[in-house]
Amino acid sequence: MLPQRMKKAITDNPKKLANLIDLVNLPSTLREFVGQSQISRLGCFMSVWSYIKTNNLQDPNNKNVVNCDEKLKSILLGKPQVELAELPALIKMHFPKEPK
Repeated sequence: MLPQRMKKAITDNPKKLANLIDLVNLPSTLREFVGQSQISRLGCFMSVWSYIKTNNLQDPNNKNVVNCDEKLKSILLGKPQVELAELPALIKMHFPKEPK
């Protein structure tokens, strides 16, 4: 079940949803991290989030901050810490822009 706000965003702009779920070829750094050659942007974010949760990388004092290990730093511009709000933008940078 999608939240009402997300349903409205999808119905107002279906291309936005397509950008999230379309499969794209990944650059080498992201390909090594995810372990797949093609994935959607949403799937990639879910893989990164799963990695963060599995490896307990959220800061125990502030759950909105992720402490990056070496593997995560390789895809997040080498930053030692990243705010959760920054994650989608940092992941999006690896995906090619769509021609208009």
